Amino acid sequence: QLQLVESGGGLVQPGGSLRLSCEASGFSLQSYNIGWFRQAPGKEREGVSCINSAGGTTTYADSVKGRFSISRDNAKNTVYLQMNSLNPEDTAVYYCAGGLAFYVKDCQPTDRYLEVWGQGTAVTVSS
Repeated sequence: QLQLVESGGGLVQPGGSLRLSCEASGFSLQSYNIGWFRQAPGKEREGVSCINSAGGTTTYADSVKGRFSISRDNAKNTVYLQMNSLNPEDTAVYYCAGGLAFYVKDCQPTDRYLEVWGQGTAVTVSS
């Protein structure tokens, strides 16, 4: 069974950092384009950052550029999202999702080629 498992969420103060992990289970991640998405209470799910299978192409939402960094370690079957300078507007449930033909440059959660989703990890930024 194809599965993605997120971890690393939690409560952090404004200005703090977290690193989220997205680990694949039941399949090899190395051929998959992967995205991080988030959904805040009362808001639609949005794309945060996406990375292609080789790691050479990345996309960031304007709201996180310069603060977040996506990377992947295919040997560990894991994609990471390093989040720095967090602010309360980053509070959301963060999901990773992947697909063989998912279009990284658009990084949209509605992409029909997203094949597998994780269950999400909650991030709360609050003092």
